Amino acid sequence: MAGNSQRRGRRVASKASAPKGSGGKNKDTLAGRGRTLPADERPWHKGYSGTEKLPQRTAWKQDKERRAAAEEGRVPKIGKPGSKDTTWGRGGGRGAPNASPTRGRQPASRGGGPRVAPGRKSNPAKDTQELLVGRNPVLEALRTAVPATALYTAQGIDVDDRVKETIRTAADRGIAILEVSRAELDRMTGGVLHQGVGLQVPPFAYEPFEDLMAAALEQSAPLLVALDGVTDPRNLGAVIRSAAAFGAQGVFVPERRAAGITATAWRTSAGAAARVPVAQVTNLTRSLKACRDAGFVVVGLDADGETDLYDLEAAVGPLVVVVGSEGRGLSRLVGQTCDLTVSISMISEMESLNASVAAAVTLAEVARRRAVEG
Repeated sequence: MAGNSQRRGRRVASKASAPKGSGGKNKDTLAGRGRTLPADERPWHKGYSGTEKLPQRTAWKQDKERRAAAEEGRVPKIGKPGSKDTTWGRGGGRGAPNASPTRGRQPASRGGGPRVAPGRKSNPAKDTQELLVGRNPVLEALRTAVPATALYTAQGIDVDDRVKETIRTAADRGIAILEVSRAELDRMTGGVLHQGVGLQVPPFAYEPFEDLMAAALEQSAPLLVALDGVTDPRNLGAVIRSAAAFGAQGVFVPERRAAGITATAWRTSAGAAARVPVAQVTNLTRSLKACRDAGFVVVGLDADGETDLYDLEAAVGPLVVVVGSEGRGLSRLVGQTCDLTVSISMISEMESLNASVAAAVTLAEVARRRAVEG
């Protein structure tokens, strides 16, 4: 008889097999996990280059690798602690270059928010209170008077000088200090490495764009700054600081695919975000057209601009300076909406400037021209 198809007790159902795909039956355990950290962001790896405190075992690994490399006559394969910001990242992607109104591009370092623990991720809801974490960021935020509603500290935290100053400064400012369990702080941060402290920051109150434009037109020399998709909150904060320094009446940014006012942007602005109104607009091109209709001259910073910054005669009148994003500069539609594009001439071999630096140079030249001709 061919086969055993007629025997008693034969198997009727097919034999179960492992789930398809990489990982087999363990594949489902990876669902919802965060990204795998590269070596230079892992505190336990010899290639760690972060700014947080170097663990003792990691330092031992790096010393061991240095000795081995010296014996073998090669370059040690270790990181450079303190050279990579692993606490607060930039909004640009890996290798994203800086925007510049000059020719060429200069790479910027990689980032993307607070470093996330392996297997966990943080998905903060929009328009909710931000939780700033990490001993250095929290202390710096308190020193620069970032608005805050509560300071959370984990029970049993190792109290060092930074923690002492953090608690003292928060108490002096009248900020509520709440002690919670480490598990609760883990839950609140969604797995972000918090070092036992978290500062609750309320959402920023944006100015309506129409009010921003109307208030600027009431001044004798209206000046606004627009950011076309700048994704690094530190660039945004630096631009706001320059706007305050050189007399701009406001800054406006797109709602989507652009940095907003976070604790990082506030800290970089050195408090200027409290003095310079900032608006979020749904459509940047439409807002720039509204500025043109109101009598502003819209000037975009571009490496291939047809006008040199130092020949910009429109600087003395109502002006909107548009700063391009990191990497691609001005988008096509925004570039077409500008009345003219401006470049910054340079005398050295340096081919590019950071977006915030380019904005500062432009605003300084506008202020100089207005002072001379005013």
